[in-house]
Amino acid sequence: MRTLVRFFVFVGILLFLAFSARAAVTAKYRAYGENVLHVYNWGDYVDPALLERFQEETGIRVVYETFDSNEEMLAKLRQGGTSYDIAVPSDYAIQRLIREGLLLPIDHSRLPNLRHIDPRFLDLPFDPGNRYSVPYFWGTLGIAYRPDRVPIEIQSWWDLWSPELRGQVLLVDGPREVVGIGLQALGYSLNDSDPAHLEEAKALLDSLVPNVKAIVGDEIRVLLAQDEASVGVIWSGDAKSVLEHNESFEYVIPKEGSNIWFDNFVIPKTARNVEGAYKFIDFFLDPEIAAQNAEYVGFATPNRGAFALLPEEVTSDERFYPPEDVLRRLEVYLDLGRDAVARYNELFLEFKMHRK
Repeated sequence: MRTLVRFFVFVGILLFLAFSARAAVTAKYRAYGENVLHVYNWGDYVDPALLERFQEETGIRVVYETFDSNEEMLAKLRQGGTSYDIAVPSDYAIQRLIREGLLLPIDHSRLPNLRHIDPRFLDLPFDPGNRYSVPYFWGTLGIAYRPDRVPIEIQSWWDLWSPELRGQVLLVDGPREVVGIGLQALGYSLNDSDPAHLEEAKALLDSLVPNVKAIVGDEIRVLLAQDEASVGVIWSGDAKSVLEHNESFEYVIPKEGSNIWFDNFVIPKTARNVEGAYKFIDFFLDPEIAAQNAEYVGFATPNRGAFALLPEEVTSDERFYPPEDVLRRLEVYLDLGRDAVARYNELFLEFKMHRK
């Protein structure tokens, strides 16, 4: 009898362990499978109410993580083993991810709302045919400043070197952006990789140091809005946020030209919830959703349907939806290859060290 009892106890334990193991596998699957979507995006770059709406409509729980730079995002995706189902890199970073084979191709037939994207923002050099990415937002890099506190009218990159701006300028924390200021001030391309031109740009930037108050990230919006500085090199959507909180500021795109950037949805090769990723992307391509998201985020939408739904005072503001003559002066950052990128990073680090 004891042997029989022990047998049934043993069988019971095996059944319990089997059930527990299955439950653990199921829980793990739910953590990375169809019921959860891992999104990797820039900070404050989506309307939280829309994330809630997506979750309610689809039953998919969104795990949302943020990054501060394309370089940080690239490093994370290169690690492998990440669980991100969607990421939102910029143009040159997309080009690099494609080159390194880190993205899944996009099946356009699974995105019915893709038809709402303005053709001007499709088939761009960093992703011909949009084989690997889908437009999310676009914008420019420019200068926000307070005309009532700055004794000059800022229209050029060269104006940042004015002695009147000593200790007043905030710079965005990015090697392509900062080195690019020096390059464009000298009349070179933002995508220049000539070592002599890069050294020339670095020498010019070193002479800007007395005017630089700080090199900052997302906090630039708060610092400017709260009058911690009078001038800032800033992304257009962030500038729009500053202007909404402090009407004393103006935003200009320098006459030499600047960067026009594009942030797109991509699906990393390591994605575990591809079906959920397509649902998420198509949800944010819906004109009503895209319009609400654009109003919250403040950046320009590439969605024609959404553009038509936005207030006229938004779409007619040429500071944030520049006319064609301004757009022709702007450049997209391209992937310059590992060696050139490393040199940009080195020069930027040297510039930051020079400030100390």
